[in-house]
Amino acid sequence: MTKQNIIKEEIRQLADRLCSNDDETIDFENRLFDMYSKAEKSEFLLIHNPGGWGSTRIENLLQWERSIIIGVDSTVKKMGYTVELLQYFRSKTGTKAIIDDCREQTKFFSFKSTLMAEELRFITRHVKNIRMVMIGVSQGAAFSNAVLQKLNGEDRIYSIEIGTPFFYKSKRIVTERTLTLSSNGLMPDALMEWNVPVILKTYFGAPVRWLKYRLQGKPEKFTYCINVPGHDYNWDYPEVQRVISEFLREKFGQKRDVEVAVQ
Repeated sequence: MTKQNIIKEEIRQLADRLCSNDDETIDFENRLFDMYSKAEKSEFLLIHNPGGWGSTRIENLLQWERSIIIGVDSTVKKMGYTVELLQYFRSKTGTKAIIDDCREQTKFFSFKSTLMAEELRFITRHVKNIRMVMIGVSQGAAFSNAVLQKLNGEDRIYSIEIGTPFFYKSKRIVTERTLTLSSNGLMPDALMEWNVPVILKTYFGAPVRWLKYRLQGKPEKFTYCINVPGHDYNWDYPEVQRVISEFLREKFGQKRDVEVAVQ
């Protein structure tokens, strides 16, 4: 039996233990094998956990969220490492998927975070010296934290958590492997600071903005019309770029320097 077939068989056995139906099993097996394949040919695995319902592809993200992914990817490459980037979709699209994710959010992603934690643990067992960094935004940041809480002792897995909503802060645990950003350095994040009047004004105003864009012949996705003041962490903001870059350099260092230290 080839190494690839052995890996697939181990993934199948893990899926049988964790998943409850055929669709879930197929998704799990395909996702984990893709993750393993990318990890095997790189030194760094960057894993983006999208905000919102956790199903938005990179090309459809808000510009600032996309800029963070590109910025982290570029920084790690400049440090001399080979990098593979992937997205981890904790839910699918559609009404049923949204309802399921809402239930999961009320339980601090109990089931879905267990799945991802087992997947990352599988990667560390089978890929020597791989380093993994989750990049989570908003609800995706909370999800990343829930995953990391289930990975005690896995010192090659880190989490960058950006703009975690206030209703998750009491459940969040911050360790030496966690970077949390609660401000973009320009203004407070209303969603982090529990600024309820501002949050309500933003959400109630979103349908008006959505309709306005449509009437102007420039339709936008509804989520693009929810612009909570301060909940914007563009990579071009000096403080955002500085804090994330310093975290990466502190934890991983320049590749050549790390290799010399090991020798």
